[in-house]
Amino acid sequence: MIHATLCFLLRGDPPPEILLGRKKTGLGAGKINGIGGKVEPGETPVSAAAREVREEIGVEVALADLEYVCHITFDFPAKPEWDQIVHVYLARHWRGNPRETVEMAPMWCALADIPFAQMWQDDQYWLPRVLAGEKVRAEFTFADDNETIAAMREADWA
Repeated sequence: MIHATLCFLLRGDPPPEILLGRKKTGLGAGKINGIGGKVEPGETPVSAAAREVREEIGVEVALADLEYVCHITFDFPAKPEWDQIVHVYLARHWRGNPRETVEMAPMWCALADIPFAQMWQDDQYWLPRVLAGEKVRAEFTFADDNETIAAMREADWA
């Protein structure tokens, strides 16, 4: 199973804004999501998150500034090559200004105005909880259309 990462930059204290991005290539192209991608061989999830943020939006995040907040298993029975475990991080400190790349078009969004209708369906269930300070562990199974959630399960954070 593929391991991947997502990272959300938060701006303000308390944070009124979150950095999202419109994915331009690959799995989820056209959807709005966090910044992230696959964990490469020999790489830890946290180092992959920092690398993906650098590659996708040109921002440097120190490993110590990445807070691990969510562990999600995604099952796509109709497309098993998409099955993955995603490690989600929040960052409140970084260097640089987010910029658009060939992979991602970043955008700041008010926490109250997160565009869930343009995101993967699962985001509406776990992202608000993470932003409220919870640690989340969940599993989502998608229907044959690879869009609709067929089942979801939460587990205790371990």
